[in-house]
Amino acid sequence: MVVFPNCKINIGLNILDKRPDGFHNLETVFIPVPLKDSLEIIRSSPNTPDVVFSQSGIVVEGNPADNLCIKAYHLLKKDFPELPAIQLHLHKVIPTGAGLGGGSADAAFTLQLLNSRFDLNLTTGQLINYSLALGSDCPYFIINTPCYATGRGEILQPVELSLAGFQLVLINPGIHINTGWAFAQLQNEPSENRVSKHLLQAIQQPIEHWRHAISNDFENPLFSVHPVLQEIKAMLYSKGAVYAAMSGSGSTLLGIFEKAYQPKLSCDAAWMVTTITF
Repeated sequence: MVVFPNCKINIGLNILDKRPDGFHNLETVFIPVPLKDSLEIIRSSPNTPDVVFSQSGIVVEGNPADNLCIKAYHLLKKDFPELPAIQLHLHKVIPTGAGLGGGSADAAFTLQLLNSRFDLNLTTGQLINYSLALGSDCPYFIINTPCYATGRGEILQPVELSLAGFQLVLINPGIHINTGWAFAQLQNEPSENRVSKHLLQAIQQPIEHWRHAISNDFENPLFSVHPVLQEIKAMLYSKGAVYAAMSGSGSTLLGIFEKAYQPKLSCDAAWMVTTITF
């Protein structure tokens, strides 16, 4: 059985404060985007390891045992010991360390695929609880519709938000941003920059107003470390974007253009450039 985990973009990202548990309270808006990995799970033969994992496409650095898909399997196996051994293949298209939530999507889709494939009968609420143990962005991909998110990102309120009539350009310059490192950079930001900016109200404005109403708190500190990210954002605006920003904790920049417009982008040949029409 094969599923296709999609990525997301963030519209706005305000870091409100640090919590006693070490996480941060935030507000953001998640929008699903049809740039997709593929994930296949089949039942293994008897007397094989619980998970035989293979991966293709974009290389995922690190120990394969730390892959969130494998962790998702073992998380369910604790409560469902009858869960059979599986072969799991992941083909990566969504870049990693990119602010697009690809790893979180893979984990959430693994939970859902195991649930449906092996008749675990988990509810949406139960899947959300399991997914939160894997990462703050994971619960979003259980719902996978435009949402205003608060708390760690797991308190989700569906919103009416459509990019119909627009095209989305994603540019990733191949810089891997570790999320924990990105949060550490916020320590140097003035505290007045980390207060609620009423994002839920701002997204209800026309998209051409977002430029002056919506911001991402990660941009200033990350732009100072990686100036090319700021250069890409400026280029998107110079080429006619009605809104441009960094997604999540980076390093992908997004530009929203009128659907009929054909921007002439100046991009390095090594960058990932994806255009999606809604």
